[in-house]
Amino acid sequence: MPRHQRLILIVLLLLGVAAFFASGLHRHLSLAALKAGQGRLQAWQSAHPLAAVLGFAGLYVLVTALSLPGAAVLTLAGGAFFGLGLGALVVSLASTVGATLAFLAARGLLRDQVRQRWPERVARIDEGVARDGAFYLLSLRLVPAVPFFVVNLALGLTGMRVATYAWVSQLGMLPGTLVFVNAGTRLGAVQSPADVLSPGIAGALLALGLLPWVARRGLEAWQGRRALAPWRRPARFDRNLIVIGGGSAGLVTAYIAAALRARVTLVEAHRLGGDCLNTGCVPSKALIRSAKAAVAAREAGRFGVHTGPVQVDFAAVMARVHTVVQAIEPHDSAERYRGLGVEVVMGRARLLSPWEVEITGTDGGVQRLSARHLVLATGARPTLPSLPGLDLIEPLTSDNLWQLTERPARLLVLGGGPIGCELAQAFARLGSEVTQVELAPRLLAREDEEVSALVQQALEADGVRVMTGHAARRVTVTGGQAALWVEAQAGTAPGGLNGQHGGGSSDGTRGDTHAERALPFDRLLVAVGRTANLEGFGLEALGIRHGRTLDVDGFMRTNLPTVLAAGDVAGPWQFTHMAAHQAWYAAVNALFAPFKRFRVRSDVVPWVTFTSPEVARVGLSVAEAQARGVPFELTRYELDDLDRAIAEGATRGFIQVLTVPGRDRILGVSIVGEHAGELLPEFVLAMTHGLGLGRLLATIHPYPGWSDAVKAVAGRWRQAHAPAAALRVLESLHRWQRGGTA
Repeated sequence: MPRHQRLILIVLLLLGVAAFFASGLHRHLSLAALKAGQGRLQAWQSAHPLAAVLGFAGLYVLVTALSLPGAAVLTLAGGAFFGLGLGALVVSLASTVGATLAFLAARGLLRDQVRQRWPERVARIDEGVARDGAFYLLSLRLVPAVPFFVVNLALGLTGMRVATYAWVSQLGMLPGTLVFVNAGTRLGAVQSPADVLSPGIAGALLALGLLPWVARRGLEAWQGRRALAPWRRPARFDRNLIVIGGGSAGLVTAYIAAALRARVTLVEAHRLGGDCLNTGCVPSKALIRSAKAAVAAREAGRFGVHTGPVQVDFAAVMARVHTVVQAIEPHDSAERYRGLGVEVVMGRARLLSPWEVEITGTDGGVQRLSARHLVLATGARPTLPSLPGLDLIEPLTSDNLWQLTERPARLLVLGGGPIGCELAQAFARLGSEVTQVELAPRLLAREDEEVSALVQQALEADGVRVMTGHAARRVTVTGGQAALWVEAQAGTAPGGLNGQHGGGSSDGTRGDTHAERALPFDRLLVAVGRTANLEGFGLEALGIRHGRTLDVDGFMRTNLPTVLAAGDVAGPWQFTHMAAHQAWYAAVNALFAPFKRFRVRSDVVPWVTFTSPEVARVGLSVAEAQARGVPFELTRYELDDLDRAIAEGATRGFIQVLTVPGRDRILGVSIVGEHAGELLPEFVLAMTHGLGLGRLLATIHPYPGWSDAVKAVAGRWRQAHAPAAALRVLESLHRWQRGGTA
């Protein structure tokens, strides 16, 4: 509905309500007026029974649809004039029609504005309504403590279906309707509508209001017992919790359980710390740091420092990577966690039942343990595609890359996601000739196109040959020379997105630019994603449902309520910080069941790609907001305007913030630049706690610091929303204070 039409309708409704009170009609919908005219109205009703029913129903619909006072008195009147049976029928139908009309009016007149101002909140409410809306509505209708007109208006702003609202409302209002209509059959004994709700009746309605939730919990408990029925529950348990997997999710789960004084066993088959410590976050960032040092040495002349030719000792670089891992390793060691109260067992675990685990230790010994709950935190591994000829070589992945001691002269990176981009740039800076192949039309497909383009430019400036829009077809080895054959997808320029790398016969290209071409390499690094570790744990025997990852609900439970999951194996985010976040919920939901449970909060998820420049994001990107139809304003700040960036010669990049139109509430932030990952948390904090850009602008930031960019982008938003009328008034005031001079 166009905005001007909505405004006209709202004005007309307000005028109608005002006229209702100004004319004194509200006095006719009082208990005193009903009693005074009862005899006359009953006589007219006896003479015109059909007209009385239709007129009464129409009046009831009008009052409830316009949210006017008097519905309680009209319900009493239904009993007084029509008796319990007919009165309850007419009131029930009329109240449902009126409530539904009020619901639709709120949706048509106010919903769009509410969604524009609070899109994230509305999205969370819609999620709750989709999940629990009928239960909430039924409880509100059964317990008359909340005025019904408030329920009508509030639910109209949500995504609840009209049919659901109508039938649940009718069902929920029926007990109260019967109580009031029955009281109306004895109208003389009623002194006020409040007299109808005696403590006993109010208590009964309250009990009815709680009944849907009790029934739901009972249904869930029954479903849980049914799911667990095929197995015999132990009479007693050896542990409160058994955690399988010693990566980030498993370590945090075990730590939380031990901190809460539960008896917990952590089982790990290989090395504690998981991928993040041993093969992921830690070694990759150590490698990236060495690559940055090489670039800094080569570019030292820009800062007036002159060095000789830069030589990279790759073996020393990798030795430093292992030293960094060893330095951090004690943080995740078995000794530390045993000191925290966790029983750490090194071995392979297999589920025997929803409560029991068989552990085959590294020494070959086997033990069987039981626990009230089990948590699967088995992580993920690099995905190896079904690529013909891949078995002819030993492909590198983020798992085995760290065993290299010699730098590959020609490195081919398959994959254009964060891992592929980080490692392609690092190896190019360390001196390898790097080619990066990506099937999608651009790198970092989850980011906005402008972000992807800037990262690609940075990689190409470091010597990476980027070939987006190319499909890997097969690997061949001829005369000891390995090659990856790729084929450009339709619409892709030869050699890459921008076509800057022409393809000729010298690199194996056939005449057609979209035919297959051979890319020779010395080592192939596969970085096309990660696959959850689901095999070998007995999941199939127990019927634990999964696809690419385990199927878990909002409380991190699998379809067996005693088996929970966290981290990469649960998805959908494969970030260390999200694994730790989910682990807290898995731990407390396991330990506090069935008394209390906590739904995972996942509406503010940050992530960083550690290329140079870094890419950091939280919330919506521009493309996501457009795809979802979320209105937004975009505020942008270029880092070449930041004093600290200018001083350090690192002006490449920007901050862009999406906000609700006309307000400073943050919907999403994308940052590209040096230290982007360190600038992001302030925005994450603001989004988590509902702080707007105005609060960030009012916060003192040290100068000259990188964090000053946060304040700068908030200042840009404020400038764009300066109150022009107020400023004109101030200008006039200041002119008057100067004595009216110009």
